[in-house]
Amino acid sequence: MKRNEEGTSVSDKNNQSRAKRVLVVTAVSAEREAVMRGLKGASHVDVLVAGVGPVAAAASTAAALARTEYDLVVSAGIGGGFAGRAEVGTLVVAEEIICADLGAETEEGFCGLDELGFGTARFRVEKGLVLRVTEAVRAAGLPVTAGPVLTVSTVTGTASTAARLAARVPGAAAEGMEGFGVATAARNRGIPVLEIRAISNVVGPRDRSAWRIDEALEKLAATISVLQEVIL
Repeated sequence: MKRNEEGTSVSDKNNQSRAKRVLVVTAVSAEREAVMRGLKGASHVDVLVAGVGPVAAAASTAAALARTEYDLVVSAGIGGGFAGRAEVGTLVVAEEIICADLGAETEEGFCGLDELGFGTARFRVEKGLVLRVTEAVRAAGLPVTAGPVLTVSTVTGTASTAARLAARVPGAAAEGMEGFGVATAARNRGIPVLEIRAISNVVGPRDRSAWRIDEALEKLAATISVLQEVIL
């Protein structure tokens, strides 16, 4: 095997210098466009529009992972923020990715998949990864919170549902529709996963006049740009 003057093999050096191959998964084209703006032409990152909801996200992500080897999968998009935890115009980095409505209704209330003994509805994101991303985003002057991000199949539209979810998952920071699906596909292949949400609205009653989607998409683009220096 060829070695350089320091005794390091050429193949080792190439492996050390190889950029991580990253798959970023979005739900819709507008989110993909924001991610692409942030990437600024990075060649080692693929961006996938998977569709809306956890099932479409899981299926599309699994197909992509079967075609190409990746070092990291990122679920990225806009989402709702829980009042008092993540305000509109801020960012959330998931510490846990939780399928909040996967389980059973009982007379005593909701019973999650973990309690039922049928698997898990929670994926914990690697702590060091969360810390590096959060610190980098904050250092760039972007407002960011780390906390649980809930995946739901039905977007919350009432104050009572928002309150139930917040009570079910103490500290819940944001709500989206794809993270758990993306995480399931990634974890099934042993690949680390990260979820990032730019907050466009408050979780609760639907008030379209208060949504700030364009601002959230710009925050998402800015965050992806920062991530290139940390993990991409």
